[in-house]
Amino acid sequence: MSRFGKGSALVAVVTLAALITAVSAFARTDAPTPVTVTAGKPTEFAFTLSKKTVKKGTTALTVAFKVTNKGTVSHDFKIAGKKTLALKAGKTATLKVIFKKKGRYAYLCTLPGHAAGGMKGTFTVK
Repeated sequence: MSRFGKGSALVAVVTLAALITAVSAFARTDAPTPVTVTAGKPTEFAFTLSKKTVKKGTTALTVAFKVTNKGTVSHDFKIAGKKTLALKAGKTATLKVIFKKKGRYAYLCTLPGHAAGGMKGTFTVK
């Protein structure tokens, strides 16, 4: 046996196992939660979301908002400080947002007059 003995070998193994677990947890990325957003339907100045509430686990939650403009004029989608470009009729964009905290998050279309016309709402992370 070396001069370090069995105790040192055990400490090294435990330390290595802890390091691997920590790196795995840090590197792990959960698949984004998909939410479909339809702009311009049922009326031109409305949003329809497939989910208005999602559940957050113990880590940050990534949501992939797939925004499709089914209206006749351009619309965008803004939530939690991120937004899509203005989407022309028939166009689609995906907006990935990381929610680190539970709460209620306002969403809206930032084009002039659209939010006032009804293109706004609240998305909840529980």
